[in-house]
Amino acid sequence: MIPLPLDYETLRLIWWATLGILLIGLAVMDGFDMGVAFLNPFLGKKDVENRQIINTIAPFWDGNQVWLILAGGAIFAAFPAIYAASFSGFYLAMLLVLLSLILRPVALEFRQKFAKPSARRGWDYALFASGLIPPLVFGVAFGNLFLGVPFYLDDMQMPHYVDTFLGSFFHLLKPFALLTGVISVTMLATHGAVFMAAKLDGPVRARALKTAQYGLLLWLVLFAIGGLWVGHLNGLVITSPAMHGGASDPQLKTVTTVAGAWLGNFHAYPLLYIVPLFAVLGAVVCSLLLARGKYALAFAASGSMVAGTVATAGVALFPFMMTSSLNPAHSFTVWDSTSSHLTLWLMTLAAIIFVPIVLTYTAWAFHKLRDIIRTEDITSGTGHFY
Repeated sequence: MIPLPLDYETLRLIWWATLGILLIGLAVMDGFDMGVAFLNPFLGKKDVENRQIINTIAPFWDGNQVWLILAGGAIFAAFPAIYAASFSGFYLAMLLVLLSLILRPVALEFRQKFAKPSARRGWDYALFASGLIPPLVFGVAFGNLFLGVPFYLDDMQMPHYVDTFLGSFFHLLKPFALLTGVISVTMLATHGAVFMAAKLDGPVRARALKTAQYGLLLWLVLFAIGGLWVGHLNGLVITSPAMHGGASDPQLKTVTTVAGAWLGNFHAYPLLYIVPLFAVLGAVVCSLLLARGKYALAFAASGSMVAGTVATAGVALFPFMMTSSLNPAHSFTVWDSTSSHLTLWLMTLAAIIFVPIVLTYTAWAFHKLRDIIRTEDITSGTGHFY
């Protein structure tokens, strides 16, 4: 067999980082879509204002969902064991996310088919649901990675859950996980408000600016509470010898539970504290830029806040990726849940080709659609607006 240029351990690290980048891309890019949809019924007081808001995301939302497809595909191909365990255990949560994602384009298209304000308002709340459910579910899911998911593996490495179909869903709704869900919703709603401030004018921009400033403050408070709470949770530590380039078998390791272990990476490598600091600085800089009317730069700073938040969770969990509350030794890590060495190498070659294409197209689309959407643009009857 021809030796591959990169060893198994390095490729596993590359795909852990790549998955993190894809999830950050999803949160930053599709996140502002969800935030705008969530805020639409509250910041739009008249139909023309709701149309202004909707048209800020109309050209972007479908392209932004490429990040969701890429992230899902990366989990499926690079971490198939995690894909199987997570999707088989949480059908209801995944179904809610998929239905809410389907609801967004349906609401965008059907809203304009109705002349009555009451009917249009109903579709505005459908958009609200499509902007609330995914960040809430994803945030709760991240919280449960710190708490542990109720599954164990049999001798064939097949995951088994002790809860029923509905029980597995309600098991997610623990206090800490609900906090992380609220942090996620607050973060993306704020990100959406900053985007609206950059793309709109008039009264809607004023409301978006006020909402963004309150949202940034609320996020800072919740993020701090979450950090303090994580420091008091029981975390997992691998106690067996390292097998970073070994077989993908989660049952070969031994794991112990240690209070405060989820902050272990930060204590061992203090330089990693720059990751949560990056999120906090992003929020502070965003607030200052909004106050100075630098809306485009504020949106970039808001994206830094989102990216830093997701990265903080990933760094805290490393090397764990999906934890088990029933048998911690069956938790999946970067080192024991990946595809084969050859598969990861071929995926790396594909990513080198296609990820720059996605980034280039995204940058081009934002450049072409950078103009502000004004009230007169909507009421003039010219152009292609919802």
